[in-house]
Amino acid sequence: MSGHFVRPDVRAFLDFLNAQTGPKMHELSAQDARMMMTAMGSLAEEPLGEIAVVRDLSIPGPDGVIPARLYDARENRSAGPVMVFYHGGGFVIGDLDIYGPYCAEAARQLDMPVISIDYRLAPEYRFPAAAIDCEAATRWIAGSPAELGLQVTGLVTSGDSAGGNLTIVTTMALRDNPAAVPVIAQHPIYPVVSDSDDWQSMRDFAEGFLLTADSMAYFHAAYQADADDYRGAPIKFSQHGMPPSLVTTASLDPLSDQGIAYYEALKAAGVRAEYRSADGNIHGHITLRKAIPSSQADVAGNLALLKAMIAEVMAEA
Repeated sequence: MSGHFVRPDVRAFLDFLNAQTGPKMHELSAQDARMMMTAMGSLAEEPLGEIAVVRDLSIPGPDGVIPARLYDARENRSAGPVMVFYHGGGFVIGDLDIYGPYCAEAARQLDMPVISIDYRLAPEYRFPAAAIDCEAATRWIAGSPAELGLQVTGLVTSGDSAGGNLTIVTTMALRDNPAAVPVIAQHPIYPVVSDSDDWQSMRDFAEGFLLTADSMAYFHAAYQADADDYRGAPIKFSQHGMPPSLVTTASLDPLSDQGIAYYEALKAAGVRAEYRSADGNIHGHITLRKAIPSSQADVAGNLALLKAMIAEVMAEA
């Protein structure tokens, strides 16, 4: 498979995945690609688990209603921070249902409400539609509207892959034009931060590790991000003044070098930042915990580190 360390359960999953016949995701229409991700999620991810509150929200946005979903491990919640989560999927696939189990897990482990945002997808809605929706939804949450039913004192932004990009660019937008409450921490998970494919990890893991170079090209063509806009390639823009950040990657991910470069950009800008790698694991593992059981420890470790970071920030406030 490669000269890189691959965990046994990751190897078993990849062997199964790579043995499948039929068209690859990048050969499908967006609608069929979404159906493929849904089918994989139902087989590969853990169930939702015990959670006190799961409630759908309708958030007013500049271009229409933005669906969202609230998860909370407590029926009643006093004033406090809220995590806003932006799902992955190359800006083309992914939805609230696929990421429900992860958001419920985050709500339990952080003991914090988690609100997942169902932003508009490409190619029906190209750049910067996703970023516009995520910023608008996050500002609405920050304002503690009556419909939310929560008193929000701070925001924790998080998301994986394309959602990692949306985490960063939403945080940048709220840094430059603050919302009603501050972003106290951000947690981009194997984020895409650049329009370039000139990364060693992209060459090393272009094929056979779930996310492929062909898939990335497919997503880029659908979304059509502008690399001269901070929302298209945030690593090209200043990270000064960003909140404490936890950046996590996977060592077998084509995007791993982008995540590392982003962490280094944060450090160079004087931002308090932590970095954690899921060694021997692949892109997408936070929603593959049933297929790759060792991913649960990665998720738990990430959230424990994030929880400690949040506690430290709140203690200093």
